[in-house]
Amino acid sequence: MAKPEDELSDPVVRNHNNDEEEEEEEGEQNDDIEDEGEEEDKDLESQKAKLRNRFQNFFSRIQHESVPIRVHDVVIKGNTKTKDYLIEAVTASLKDASTIQELFAASSEVNFRLQALEIFDSVKITLDSGPPELPGTANVIVDVVETRSPLLGEIGVFNKGEASSSSLEGTLKYKNIFGYGDLWDGALAYDCDRKAEVSAGVFLPRFKGLVTPVTARLFLQSQDCLKFSSFKERSLGLSLGLFSARNHDLVYNLAWRTLTDPSRMASSSVRRQLGHGLLSSLKYTFKIDRRNSPLRPTHGFAFVSATQIGGLAPDSHSLRFLRQELDLRCAIPLGFYRSALNLGISAGVVFPWGSGFSSMPSPLPERFFLGGNLSPVCTLGGPTSLWGFRTRGLGPTEPRRQFQSNPANENTDSGRDHLGGDLAVAVFADFSFDFPSKWLSAKGIHGHFFASAGNVEKLTENAYRNFYLRKFTESFRSSVGVGVVIPTNLFRMELNYCYILKKFGEDCGKSGFRVSFASPS
Repeated sequence: MAKPEDELSDPVVRNHNNDEEEEEEEGEQNDDIEDEGEEEDKDLESQKAKLRNRFQNFFSRIQHESVPIRVHDVVIKGNTKTKDYLIEAVTASLKDASTIQELFAASSEVNFRLQALEIFDSVKITLDSGPPELPGTANVIVDVVETRSPLLGEIGVFNKGEASSSSLEGTLKYKNIFGYGDLWDGALAYDCDRKAEVSAGVFLPRFKGLVTPVTARLFLQSQDCLKFSSFKERSLGLSLGLFSARNHDLVYNLAWRTLTDPSRMASSSVRRQLGHGLLSSLKYTFKIDRRNSPLRPTHGFAFVSATQIGGLAPDSHSLRFLRQELDLRCAIPLGFYRSALNLGISAGVVFPWGSGFSSMPSPLPERFFLGGNLSPVCTLGGPTSLWGFRTRGLGPTEPRRQFQSNPANENTDSGRDHLGGDLAVAVFADFSFDFPSKWLSAKGIHGHFFASAGNVEKLTENAYRNFYLRKFTESFRSSVGVGVVIPTNLFRMELNYCYILKKFGEDCGKSGFRVSFASPS
């Protein structure tokens, strides 16, 4: 009987032993899995550390030496309406990069240029490695988001180089209608000198095979100069941008111009120029502006040269003249209270050309007029203003026509017409500084001391024979003053006290408080 019990007990014992063996095997397997997990974690951490070291070494190498690279491809994404060739033209400089440093710089420049087209809400440029079989290459991914609201309205204060004061302008724009980056706009403008303009135009950043932007603008312009020079000017015409680059600009203007005198009091010099005239001119502008700010320069320099030739149409009414403007500015930091000394000199000359040009007058609207509520610090582009003098407030004048003011037939003088000049020179110095107030400094409000001088002279109709440089410099008008400058995003406002140092009998300028506005030109 013992054997059966033994036989029955043996399987139990064996089964129990088998369970223990299985548990031991499972335990060993779990230990193996844990060991493998720990090894995988260690491998992952090791890979992360190696990758981190590679990035650190890579960025350290970029900072200390040039890393050669070649752009394999530029991939453009996100444009559904905009033509590919427009974006490809802007991004073409990416393929010229031969180092990582050049590629980073080119990417930043391309991003800025794409944003400047005003047809994208966002632009993102990503650098990726090239194909594995092509080591040392990179792919550039340009991802754009086209604007959701192509219609845009703007209103602001602006200043054009040829204008005598700032203007209030309203513009309605429609972007990228045909996918060429085209910008269509209509504008209304009015300034304090009773100058109004209605215009419509189109801007094409790159059209077909052309390598520069194309601009075309139709305009109707009217300016009331009766208060200063006894004439009203109206122009209807077309402005066509032929070439535009970073520092160069070439524009052709074609306009039918009419000068009238509704008051019938114009001087004889003004009356001789009344009537119709055809303006057909080509204007080339070279501009460099390395100042850190156009509203408050504290270091850098700027230079502008504008050359215009009129009379490019075979018509008897064509206005034939040559006009040259120069402007040089320099801002010198002084090292305390963010102070800086701004110095500027500008000059301009206009002269008729053609048969008997020496005895002919220059076109009245093309002459130079000094004065007005403009800050010379901002108005870059030629001699336009002097602190303390009214618009067209200095230079050659001529008595207006005499008229009868009462039934007693008493003749009275109705004033004088300011005729402008064929030669103009203006200089200024402006010392700007921060106030010892953190709140004012944070808002950009600062003070300045200033001085300005300038003169306008006639050269045409044989007047150049009586021109003497010493006499011209001795007759410079001048002013000094002090004021507070309040800059905004749109313009620069100055609250100044001006003191006239030198003026002549017919000049319109006086000492006192003045408010001036100016926007970068």
